Amino acid sequence: MFSTGQLIFAALFIVVFTIIIIISYRKDKKLHIKNYKGVKWVGIFFTIFIVILVAIKYLLKMNQVS
Repeated sequence: MFSTGQLIFAALFIVVFTIIIIISYRKDKKLHIKNYKGVKWVGIFFTIFIVILVAIKYLLKMNQVS
């Protein structure tokens, strides 16, 4: 399906792209820590909110079947 050249290009692209992303993240790490202090709490509350919505949907569906 893919030629040997395409597979080599894809593998090299993935490796180089991953290295560039890691280097960029390390450069900006201090800035991320400073600017995104409360983001973990937003993520936690968002996850809890989604779980509550799914639970309500499940409970309402169970009551409808009964």
